[in-house]
Amino acid sequence: MSKISGFTFIKNGLTLGYPILESVLSIEPICFEVIINVGFSNPECTEDDGTYAYLTTHLKDPKYKFLKSWWDPIIQKSGLILSQQTNIALEACTGDYCQYIQGDECVHEEDLKSILDGVSLMEKDKEINGLIFNYMHFYGNVDTFKYTRSLYRREVRLIRNHQGLISWLDAQGFRYKDGSKMKALLISARIFHYGWARAELVMKKKVQVFDTFYHGNETQDRALQFKYEKCWGLKKFQNSHPFVMKSWIEVNKNSIDLESLPLTLDWNLCGLIVSDYIERVTGYRMGEFKNYKRIS
Repeated sequence: MSKISGFTFIKNGLTLGYPILESVLSIEPICFEVIINVGFSNPECTEDDGTYAYLTTHLKDPKYKFLKSWWDPIIQKSGLILSQQTNIALEACTGDYCQYIQGDECVHEEDLKSILDGVSLMEKDKEINGLIFNYMHFYGNVDTFKYTRSLYRREVRLIRNHQGLISWLDAQGFRYKDGSKMKALLISARIFHYGWARAELVMKKKVQVFDTFYHGNETQDRALQFKYEKCWGLKKFQNSHPFVMKSWIEVNKNSIDLESLPLTLDWNLCGLIVSDYIERVTGYRMGEFKNYKRIS
């Protein structure tokens, strides 16, 4: 019987409002082990915001295996620190397959069977080295999601282990070490992404921190002036959230009314509207970026 390792990474999860505990719990039922790489601010791995203690206190089962890692401030370009930290956790996975989850992502309990069915298909077809998940990007609050070409609609979140696959660039997806793309199968499972569904003050802190991962200490104006705004592609979410997110959602409710905010129109937005319309009619997304080769 094939074994699935879960893996993730996190740094300052408490300060930045990440549902990291819920993320891990959402994949636990299909994993025989879960590798959690917790980041620290110093080489001795003694300085963090309490995230390590929080997780080790709540996750007592022996299947949870914790790592400590220093986030080297020298690595402040193109988000490479994110893939580096992901790969530290990936290298510790011992299973036949590896289920990835980021600290602001969650899998719905209704989709676990779809993942296991996908793994069964991978067992039969050794050319398939990844499973592609559909994304729900929440924005502003958990009642609104954003669906538009400006955000990736799909990405690989489960890979076959020991194939030379690594987390790529800023950890959005995976590729082989030489940059080539794996063959992957699209399944019906969803990733619920809560990265932009937190209170505005918390989000401002997150944007400022993440800007340093891409631009070093030269904080961009976007980070300093962040605030939620009405944008193209917003839709009402009317289905259920993962059960493990219930308490987090109650604590992190954001009552912002996005519809009451003005929508700024420019030529770039006009092009986005046209391409989104074409996708809605045909199912084809123009110029879609992919880290994988999709197998029909």
